[in-house]
Amino acid sequence: MRTGQALHARLGIDERSFVLRYVQPAMVGLIDGTVSTLAPIFASAYLAGSREALLVGLATALGAGISMGLSEGLSDPGTVTGRGRGRVRGTVTGVATFIGGSLHALPFLIPNVQHALAVAYVVVSIELVTIALIRKRFMRVPLGVSLLQVTLGGALVAGVGIALGHA
Repeated sequence: MRTGQALHARLGIDERSFVLRYVQPAMVGLIDGTVSTLAPIFASAYLAGSREALLVGLATALGAGISMGLSEGLSDPGTVTGRGRGRVRGTVTGVATFIGGSLHALPFLIPNVQHALAVAYVVVSIELVTIALIRKRFMRVPLGVSLLQVTLGGALVAGVGIALGHA
């Protein structure tokens, strides 16, 4: 039995409910956390250095995680859309947002900002490919289309951060 099948069987829900209650809120969080934190992290790296980028990255990841968790949790108690309890969806979204936003901040533990940036670019690439693969598996979006969509979104936001960092 595949891992996804085992998980939603264990939760006692069908795959559609599993996607609506867990996967979709996690995807919203991963995408938002990964993409929305790129601009402040890269801008601060170019403007101030590694330590500052790390702190800005962690602050934006935490703030975004709390904000997205509240937004998802308070948007529907679950009775309106049938997507499960708001508290659970909010927690899933908030945690996924924090993970998506913090992973590419961690390379800035490296004191040399140029080395940290190089590692961060690789981490962001891995994050975007992971998002595309999850979208392919659960949302049935063709991999090429998904890669194009998430990469374009990530590049736009990262470009804003890089441009502002060089202003």
